Amino acid sequence: MAILSMKTRKEVIGAQKKAYQKAEKKKKSEIISSLCETTGLSRDRISRILRESEGLKKKVKRETRGRKKKYDNSLLTELQRIWVILDCSCGKRMAAGMKGVLEALIRFDEISADEEAINKLRTISPATIDRLLSAAKQQFIGKGRSTTKPGTLLKKDIPMRTGTDWNENSPGFVEIDLVAHCGDTTAGEYINTLDVTDVCSGWTETQAVINKAQVHVFEGIKDIRTRLPFELYGIDSDNGSEFINHQLFRYCKQEGILFTRSRSYRKNDSCYVEQKNYTIVRRNIGYERYESPDALRLMNEYYALLRLRTNFFMPSLKLESKTRDGARIKKKYYDPKTPCQRLIESEHLDETQKKKLIETYQTINPAEISRKMIAILEKLGKASVPYQEYSSKVARAALSLKPPV
Repeated sequence: MAILSMKTRKEVIGAQKKAYQKAEKKKKSEIISSLCETTGLSRDRISRILRESEGLKKKVKRETRGRKKKYDNSLLTELQRIWVILDCSCGKRMAAGMKGVLEALIRFDEISADEEAINKLRTISPATIDRLLSAAKQQFIGKGRSTTKPGTLLKKDIPMRTGTDWNENSPGFVEIDLVAHCGDTTAGEYINTLDVTDVCSGWTETQAVINKAQVHVFEGIKDIRTRLPFELYGIDSDNGSEFINHQLFRYCKQEGILFTRSRSYRKNDSCYVEQKNYTIVRRNIGYERYESPDALRLMNEYYALLRLRTNFFMPSLKLESKTRDGARIKKKYYDPKTPCQRLIESEHLDETQKKKLIETYQTINPAEISRKMIAILEKLGKASVPYQEYSSKVARAALSLKPPV
């Protein structure tokens, strides 16, 4: 059999087009068999060409595989808005705090989504949250300076505590630390943030002090104690002279407060408050230098609002167990909860304390708080020395209720 060109094959098959179109099933099979012998093409190929030439091939539109899209752009906008209200948290923390934030936004008429979209947000999974927000997520990491100067006079009188042997299940045992707002240099005087974190619940209080003098730090600790929704039973600090001094030592002894310190140069001994130094202070205030009385006032106004958002609406993860298998470390966490939720569930708080927490929670509008915070943060940015655009873009985006660009 001579080898035919493709052009000749198409002409031979085209000549049988009308006969194939009018023929019955058996005759069509015979035509295809004859063409197979003539052209050397397969039966499937010839039948496909005949159908195409006759215009008999029907194009069937196939449906896209997989599930249909559940979350449209309007819902994604609301999800991004809630994400920035929750300080750009991860999917697990957002899913845990979604219910509380939605209830507050609905209560204060701050959400424009319909009932169907709200129900979708209530049931959205952590993995879906991370997937939908992957394009918007950015990390902003700055560099800070350590300004801790050791105090040696009372080290023998104050016992050391490591991060692994203070497993208190009762609220009231706190870690304290200072965060320096010194900019690029530690020369001169500058504002510091006193950070106090409860080990059990994660409740965090912050207060700005004009410098590191022990008198200002001591007054800050006493002010924060009046704001705590639980009794203060223990204080753990680093070895800085602003904490290791006779004034704070006598106060704790008179008030029956356990006073301990971490080991020198072991930041992990104060892991709870060290984590909050970044997530609460640095992400919101940044790394610029502040030293004026106006900056001190604005910072404390800001912290008064930040404590409400952090403690009542921001779920946090808490380590349940840690096991080592060779070189691998496996960590298991409790379900994410807000500090307020942990305190309400605690058996160590009485009903009066829990009732006060619930009443406070009902009065908080997270969207309104965020609007006030952005106004303060704009003023605070102008009070930095020298003036720079503050580096915490995540905080600025969160307070303007818009995702970072």
